[in-house]
Amino acid sequence: MRLKMGNMGIAAMAAMVLSGCAGDDQLVVAGGLGVTSTLSTCPEVAIPNHAGDITLFDPVNSRDASAIDVVAQVTNLRSTCNEGDEKLYSEATFDVIARRSFAEGARTVELPYFSTVVRGGSAVIAKRVGTVTLTFPDGEYRAQASAKAASYVDRADATLPDDVLQRITAKRKSGDASAAIDPLADPTVRAALNRARFELLIGFQLTQDQLQYNATR
Repeated sequence: MRLKMGNMGIAAMAAMVLSGCAGDDQLVVAGGLGVTSTLSTCPEVAIPNHAGDITLFDPVNSRDASAIDVVAQVTNLRSTCNEGDEKLYSEATFDVIARRSFAEGARTVELPYFSTVVRGGSAVIAKRVGTVTLTFPDGEYRAQASAKAASYVDRADATLPDDVLQRITAKRKSGDASAAIDPLADPTVRAALNRARFELLIGFQLTQDQLQYNATR
């Protein structure tokens, strides 16, 4: 599942009240029932829908269950972020776990994966493609390997403008006219939040046929 802004999108955030700043690089969102979320300038790291697993067939053009050769999945996605510089450096590590249908003979399988930096949910800022190598010993059905991806984002691009930040963190007293107005209902504020949102997306570099298989199975 693709995650955004700590599992909350702009629409969900619009129903909440932004209560203030946790620090120079974090914005605390306070919602009903005492639920809070901290938004960071660091990119959210996630696996896009349908890109977290891959199925290889033999023969290649078959889609029968009996033709499944290797199945692999991206898992254990973890990330770190350096927020101390003008460039925000994020690094993600993950594991790829695979299973093959026939265990006879040693075998090596190379699977391509991508890492993409996306701004505002749709604008691709950068993309890189790498390869993870899985080695199956003779007689073993399972194999596992680790890989990593990294991204750089300009801190200025991931930081809300001062006037927008002031609007959404301003203290509001009960009874004041401003207390009844949700700043996130303003399209200008929502657009600024969206522009400052970055994601580092990681998944298998699928062919169109592989993507369609994942989406329709």
